[in-house]
Amino acid sequence: MVEQFQNNEALARQRIELLVREEWGKLLSCLIAYLGDFQLAEDALQDALESALQHWKRNGLPRSPAAWVLQTARRKAIDRLRRAANFKSKQSEYQLLLEMDRDEMEGEEMHEIGDERLRLIFTCCHPALDRKSSTALTLRTLGGLQTGEIARAFLDSEKAMAQRLVRAKRKIRAAAIPYVVPDAHQWGERLNGVLSVIYLIFNEGYFSGHGEAQIRTELSNEAIRLTKTLMELKPAEPEIEGLLALMLLHDSRREARQNAQGEMVSIEEQDRSLWDKSKIKQGLGILDEALRKLRPGPYQIQAAISATHARAASHSTTGWDEIVLLYDELFKVTPSPVVALNKSVAVSFSQSPKAALKLLGELEDALKNYQPFYASKADFHRRNGDITQARSAYLKAMELCNEENTRAFLQRRMDKLK
Repeated sequence: MVEQFQNNEALARQRIELLVREEWGKLLSCLIAYLGDFQLAEDALQDALESALQHWKRNGLPRSPAAWVLQTARRKAIDRLRRAANFKSKQSEYQLLLEMDRDEMEGEEMHEIGDERLRLIFTCCHPALDRKSSTALTLRTLGGLQTGEIARAFLDSEKAMAQRLVRAKRKIRAAAIPYVVPDAHQWGERLNGVLSVIYLIFNEGYFSGHGEAQIRTELSNEAIRLTKTLMELKPAEPEIEGLLALMLLHDSRREARQNAQGEMVSIEEQDRSLWDKSKIKQGLGILDEALRKLRPGPYQIQAAISATHARAASHSTTGWDEIVLLYDELFKVTPSPVVALNKSVAVSFSQSPKAALKLLGELEDALKNYQPFYASKADFHRRNGDITQARSAYLKAMELCNEENTRAFLQRRMDKLK
């Protein structure tokens, strides 16, 4: 009997961990649709998971664990409403939930769980919320990351991140932000905001060297997973496909971006045998599918640039002329000095560092406090043989750099000038 209880407990813990990792967003989105309250839904889901552990280790797993948790969470929410201090003001809401609950079948005999994640994604990424709050709320509600994990990823205290999440949920309620997928005329504009938040999550895990490595890798993986979910919920959208292709192609180079000592390695010095061929193949296939729709957007163009790198056997044989043309196209749809800066790097290889420096001269006012501007300027001067100017630019880049791994990389580059 004791052995069976221990086996049940181990199975229950494993299944709950799997539910949190793979079905948290689906369960929570259904609860929010049912309850109309972010915080109540999250609290009820936590209550249900705690009940699941106790119930399943005594009785074993139900036929449909996710459905069991969802039904239990609904009833936990009803219990919470009944115990609330303002119960009288919520009686009509409470009565409605009771009636809806009676209509549901019991436990493991419940109907298949619906999928409300698309509505949840658009609510979390609503323009009324600031970008950081949208990013954190997306990770919490759709990804199931704990508040402490999100805080460490963004270098915040857990208390500060908890307060940010609470404020975001309150704002959704106070501003009556609708829990809906946007109408057709709003779709393109709002989708861009969603994709931007997901790409921020990816970059937070891929480009920054702060925080715990495992959490940061998990952020990139979570962004890829969220985009795959979005692609399933809204198929045939080329910009969703473009973002997924872009992230897969970037992520294919992850193992080559640092050496054995954990030092940053530039793309021109990376060991391309370490690039993940399966991710490259997957990314290229998705990009081809997106481009066939003939509706190019910024993520597709960026993915095409990354694809040009991925297809090249070496840095020297990269199609730099093609990359310059792609940056010209990207600038047409997202005109920004950062895009122009990235184009100058491609020009430095397709033409010369001197030609690239000429382009930089037009960007200095706009990017005078931007670390990559001075890092690029230093590299162009270094390759052009201008050691004094290169050293000056490296020093300025390090002064503006707030990331230790990048600063160390710049220092090593400057040391080689001697």
